[in-house]
Amino acid sequence: MTDTDATVDPSALDEGSAQRRWAELVALVEEDQAAYYQHDAPKVSDAAYDARMHELEALEAAHPALRRPDSPTQRVGGQASTAFANVDHLEPMLSLDNVFSTDELRAWDARVARDLDVPGGAVGYLSEVKIDGLAIALLYEQGRLVRAATRGDGRTGEDITANALRIAQIPHRLDGDEHPDVVEIRGEVFIPTASFARLNELQVELRDRAVGEARERAATREFDEERARVAALRRFPQFANPRNAAAGGLRQLLDKKTGLEHEAGLARIEALRLYAHGVGALQWTEGQHEELANLSDAYDLFARWGIPISPHNRVVEGVDAVLEMIDHFGEHRHDIEHELDGIVVKVDALADQRLLGATSRAPRWATAYKYPPEEVNTRLLAIQVGVGRTGRATPYAVMEPVLVAGSTVRQATLHNQDVVKAKGVRIGDMVVLRKAGDVIPEILGPVTALADDGYPREDFVMPERCPECGTPLRPMKEGDVDLRCPNAESCPAQVRGRVEHIGSRGGLDVDALGEVTAAALTQPLEPSDPPLRTEARLFDLTLDELAPIRAVVRDSETGLPKEWDGRGESAEYEMPDGSVQTVKAVRPFQKKRKLSKADERAAVEAGESLYEPNAQATKLLDELDRARTKDLWRILVSLNIRHVGPVAARALADWFGSLDAVREASREDLAAVEGVGPVIADEVVAWFDVGWHREIVDSWARAGVRFSTPGHPGPAAMAERATEEPTGPLAGLTVVVTGSLEGYSRDGAKEAILQAGGKAAGSVSKKTDYVVAGEKAGSKAAKAEQLGVPVLDEERFTALLTGGPEALGE
Repeated sequence: MTDTDATVDPSALDEGSAQRRWAELVALVEEDQAAYYQHDAPKVSDAAYDARMHELEALEAAHPALRRPDSPTQRVGGQASTAFANVDHLEPMLSLDNVFSTDELRAWDARVARDLDVPGGAVGYLSEVKIDGLAIALLYEQGRLVRAATRGDGRTGEDITANALRIAQIPHRLDGDEHPDVVEIRGEVFIPTASFARLNELQVELRDRAVGEARERAATREFDEERARVAALRRFPQFANPRNAAAGGLRQLLDKKTGLEHEAGLARIEALRLYAHGVGALQWTEGQHEELANLSDAYDLFARWGIPISPHNRVVEGVDAVLEMIDHFGEHRHDIEHELDGIVVKVDALADQRLLGATSRAPRWATAYKYPPEEVNTRLLAIQVGVGRTGRATPYAVMEPVLVAGSTVRQATLHNQDVVKAKGVRIGDMVVLRKAGDVIPEILGPVTALADDGYPREDFVMPERCPECGTPLRPMKEGDVDLRCPNAESCPAQVRGRVEHIGSRGGLDVDALGEVTAAALTQPLEPSDPPLRTEARLFDLTLDELAPIRAVVRDSETGLPKEWDGRGESAEYEMPDGSVQTVKAVRPFQKKRKLSKADERAAVEAGESLYEPNAQATKLLDELDRARTKDLWRILVSLNIRHVGPVAARALADWFGSLDAVREASREDLAAVEGVGPVIADEVVAWFDVGWHREIVDSWARAGVRFSTPGHPGPAAMAERATEEPTGPLAGLTVVVTGSLEGYSRDGAKEAILQAGGKAAGSVSKKTDYVVAGEKAGSKAAKAEQLGVPVLDEERFTALLTGGPEALGE
């Protein structure tokens, strides 16, 4: 099964196939989320991501055992990055579920009306245009802004207060005299389309000024203007689209920038705008203010306080009025000040919102209608084949450049040879691309009206051999549509992909080990013998090995070398088809020595290198040295065992505590670990059966990589604990802690509950026995009161820990 097989009925899959597909989808979705939320550089379209999430939801509905707490369907997508301090939201910032048709929207409306028992189904809705920007939470205390944070994973975000204070529309103090003690205002930060155009114009201006400054600095020496222009292009690139420009602008470390970079960064922040679209925590002094009846009433308060509200919001009654708004903005989506891709529909009455509640990742009282993607036409010039880290050979369309979603697109994936046939496209066709809101669109098919335009056509033929290493391609399992290169050990493309995966945030998080570095280490132009033929020697790299490397720049999607664009260095490169192409080359670990022209000529005559190791080379070795002692789960992810992503790796590390214990475990012991299962267990056992895999482990161990968790009791002790009946004052009881406690940290409170024999839960339900509410306790305390669950303060919590329910007089 492949990523394109969403038409398969999930209920028709057996347990093994369902779990295998679930693991594949989870890995894909987590990779998509990291690219979108953490790097502001999405790799797939919104439509492709939504399709994966919908398939995952359908799969879990058909096989409920797969619906685990750590599934992407049960949590918000992003994660806080490490560039900013992490802060906890007072109330979770949930995502929105999506609908893609009027029938789906009507079905959602019918469920809302049924659950609210609204006669005639005329629910009051607050409808808003869906802004394509970055979510933000503004925390005001007594009317003063004390913190601004990104969404992050919905519970923990990044503290971006310093940048938020620079945005003109965000007041440092709220207008008026009547302010709550605490209010967390949610909104969307975006760049208007007109400002986005001006921002890109400024990038061109700054680039030219940077070249001028370089000319002035080099007035006494020969000046290479083209080299200076290339360097300036790297410093001041054109932004792909307003969403990425806004996200990067809000999350930049502006105080660390100087000169032209500071001017560019400040301009990005000055281009940012805010529209508020929700409220998190809201705490008034008792008797100060009447309880709000509707979300739209909160918006009225925001406007009086000087917080911008979208002028396109509408409060309407019934789904038909919502559909009228959808039709209107479908026709006029390019006539407003910002990009939009849908309409958000919210139940306006706050009491009804509380009654409808939420899942772990999205409110049941709101949804987003997504507009069908726009379409553009372009010429299909060629179909090339790239090979990824798992060996899958993927056809990619190479097209005449076309503007899609604010960026120029030249390539789009075609998944596999069956998809090419199903779409009916031939090389030379004019094709239809669906605009999906980011860089890489989907090819729908040929423009049939232009089928006889006289342009030569050619049918695509899938190559029989791997374009990177020449090994015959084949399906890895019976019935597979994908063709893969079975030469996992030494296929350069697969080694390159695995090395890049090791450096990813989900792996060892080695910032210097990105796609350019991975390509340079595994497929250098010079020297001819690559430092890494597999990942075994990764931790043995030396500065002397890195310094002389010269490599080609490769496309991030296909892995194929990029053609030389006339800037920077060029090189002759033999392509997979045997042709020689002039490609772009880089020296990732070198910098040119500062020599006078005379000394430079003398060095050349003496056969000395004009280059020396740069900061990137030192940084890579320093980061790899620190990576030796990172968490065991990260090491497991970095071994590139199929289906073992962060979720399964954490489960294995938490249970076994060492790689030796994982390696010695039986298939049954592995499968019994919650979050692993038989499919992943089979892959783990099979991985360690391969000789060159064991060489990687042995080599890393010799290099000092730590393959164990300090202080872990071992799998035997974990198994014994799992079979023991809980003992202690809280035996058999489930306790939820919310808010801040003076005497306990969050982890400390959890550990205290576990030590007392109880279960520390993260959400409140009918099965919850107690809720401990500290300072700034949020919705969990309110939900406990609704469900009749006892709510304890910190003093009574301490009594419960030592004496159990009896200490509370129960």
